[in-house]
Amino acid sequence: MVVLTNAEDAAPLGDALLDGGLRCVEVTFRTDAAAAAIQTLAKRPEMLVGAGTVLTRDQVDRAVDAGARFVVSPGFGPAVVARCQELGVPVYPGVASATEIMMALDAGLDTVKFFPAEQLGGAAMVKALAAPFRSVRFIPTGGVTTANLADYLALPSVLAVGGTWMVAPDLLAAGRWDEVRERTRAAVTLVTEAR
Repeated sequence: MVVLTNAEDAAPLGDALLDGGLRCVEVTFRTDAAAAAIQTLAKRPEMLVGAGTVLTRDQVDRAVDAGARFVVSPGFGPAVVARCQELGVPVYPGVASATEIMMALDAGLDTVKFFPAEQLGGAAMVKALAAPFRSVRFIPTGGVTTANLADYLALPSVLAVGGTWMVAPDLLAAGRWDEVRERTRAAVTLVTEAR
């Protein structure tokens, strides 16, 4: 998950992520630069680009028009989920409870974002929720770091994790693309070893 305040940073960011071995990126809709950044990154056929922090139907439309191939939201928003389904775009709404997981299941979804993961109990909570919801896959985000990454990936119910340590705001603001590349490479290595 990356927050870009300047759309011009999307191209060097894309280079750094790809050089580091990461082929998937979620650009959050927290800034005015999001749609333009998604558009730039989506021009790379080797990169799967999605939109995150999507809160409204309008943002879904803007994200998809920019080239987003999946949508992530911090919570379960029926209007956001419905619009993504209308457009045929995968959507991963955030959940924090069994009730929200059941809402996702009722909407025909089987993969959800677990957010904010660490604050909600971390890998132990994902394991507890996965027990009654055996068909659900989780994407934990929020507080995921190199220190706890393997704990999440050890769970069969975890499809992927989202993290920001590779694309920390201070690195992006300073244009430290070499550091982004190296942190990305290290994260990819950790994931490979954990799986």
